[in-house]
Amino acid sequence: MGHDFAIALARMGYAILLHCHQAVDKAKALAGEIQAIGVPANFYQCDLSDPVQIDSLFSFVDSLGFNLKVLISSAAVMNRGDLQKIAPNEFDTTMDLNLRAPLLCAQYAALRMKSGGLIINISDIGAQKNWTGYPIYVVSKAGLEMLTRLLARTYAPAIRVNAIAPGLVYESANLHSGEWNKLVQKVPLQRAARPEEVVGALEFLIKNDYITGQTIVVDGGYSLL
Repeated sequence: MGHDFAIALARMGYAILLHCHQAVDKAKALAGEIQAIGVPANFYQCDLSDPVQIDSLFSFVDSLGFNLKVLISSAAVMNRGDLQKIAPNEFDTTMDLNLRAPLLCAQYAALRMKSGGLIINISDIGAQKNWTGYPIYVVSKAGLEMLTRLLARTYAPAIRVNAIAPGLVYESANLHSGEWNKLVQKVPLQRAARPEEVVGALEFLIKNDYITGQTIVVDGGYSLL
């Protein structure tokens, strides 16, 4: 979804800074795709689970000479686990990226949004589900939605903070096709989301200046189960 969000923002006229950790080739390709749209695009490689590298990322933001208007925090890890056997380092690894990084990025972004801005955290419908196979992940996303509300209160009125919680969109490489199809069949609308339907939530939040502290769920009714 990070690719789709970046393209959507570029088409709305925003200059884009892409973050990548290991997918450097994909980031380069996406930057080229965005430049072809006619807007500036750069990428920066760093590990968002490291606060020092987050500081360096925002120093790079400053060097570009643009006013920061929109921050999207979408980086996350989703590892299987057994709550009875979770080791401290497993817990910390997930929380450092899924929850602490969005907080730190929001803090750094807010300092640069002098004339207002929008922060969007990418959550997951799993934040409201009891997925025992992914316990740390769902806890991190539930925490992210609470963090979104707290940030919205903290930074209002100049900066709005919201979240988007997609359901099924892209088939996971960690699932067999049969497992994915079973999940899709459970969705009341009987299909996965089209990427543009999730991107539509981003466009809506950018255009509507009177929404803050909310999580927009785009899940085809999966949260009804």
